[in-house]
Amino acid sequence: MKRVLFVLGTRPEAIKLAPIILELKKFPEKFDVKICNTEQQKELSNQTLSFFGLIADYNLDVMQANQTLSQLQARLLEKLSFLFSKHTFDVTLVQGDTMSVFCGALTSFYYKVPVFHVEAGLRSYNNFEPFPEEAIRQMVSRISNLHFVPTKTAFHALEKENINSKQIVLTGNTVIDALTQLSKEVIDTAYSFIQKSGIIISDKLVLITVHRRENHGERLDHILCAIKKLAEEFSDHQFIIPVHPNPNVKEKIYAVFCAIQNIILLEPLDYPVLVQLMQKAKLILTDSGGIQEEAPTFGTPLLVMRYETERNEGVQAGFAKLVGADENIIYEEAKKILSQSFAKSRILNIKNPYGDGFASKRIREAMEEFLHE
Repeated sequence: MKRVLFVLGTRPEAIKLAPIILELKKFPEKFDVKICNTEQQKELSNQTLSFFGLIADYNLDVMQANQTLSQLQARLLEKLSFLFSKHTFDVTLVQGDTMSVFCGALTSFYYKVPVFHVEAGLRSYNNFEPFPEEAIRQMVSRISNLHFVPTKTAFHALEKENINSKQIVLTGNTVIDALTQLSKEVIDTAYSFIQKSGIIISDKLVLITVHRRENHGERLDHILCAIKKLAEEFSDHQFIIPVHPNPNVKEKIYAVFCAIQNIILLEPLDYPVLVQLMQKAKLILTDSGGIQEEAPTFGTPLLVMRYETERNEGVQAGFAKLVGADENIIYEEAKKILSQSFAKSRILNIKNPYGDGFASKRIREAMEEFLHE
């Protein structure tokens, strides 16, 4: 039996690692699964694990108000080092591009424990778009033993960086697995929450998420101006914004939108609620990474409020369009979609380029082979 440590700290990591954790737990004779939650997003990560019936074995409570990236990294490394000094692990799994990913992989490397990187190989090749995620991904690739890539593009990116192709496994993205693993009870509760939030379920919903560090400041001002203009012009549509808790984002959003009746401001949403809204939305405006992967499952069109994306497959397939933080481009592109009927706006004749729902099984099989060897 191999002891497998999952290091996670944010909601997206919990969503994307949960299907793998559940898959490994089907084989208790082979895997002793342990979960370390750094609690980089304390409430969101723990709550998301609970939706999948999971509880962390180790909680690190690393977040402090207004800490810098350097301070967060220092706290993570210190607490993870203590964990590794007290427990023995055979392999560490990390997912994506957060500071928890970087520190989890680096600490594992320091203790000579193999690192498996889930959702490896995504690249924009601009270290400041997205920041600091692009640099984190590239650094983690240098110390990983297995790279579980979601797409052929990611596979070829790692090959070009001289990663041994025998260490790269094309799996698809586990976020597609996660969409199918929520219980009916959880989904029903999510639908009930939506109704109680004052949201009228209709074919005129617009879902908006904005939070990325590179969009703070003047860029956020341009994005909010575009949204305000759209809300005023399409007054029969509801614009739903789950407001990120970061004060750099939250204070501006409430200042601009609090008095606009068809803009509904909500606290950060539970994962099942967000899934339901993605499915019901006529249009999604986002700077998120994960939503770019999930929305194509529902045929929901996306405008990506970033100048670079590591997920170009959705753009190439026609699901998404990059609009940056340009007020006029956001407005004009959104107007094209909102002027159509819901049915006409859907993109239903193309498969989701990010996965088929079997990524976790492929990862488990690749892990068995590696650990056996």
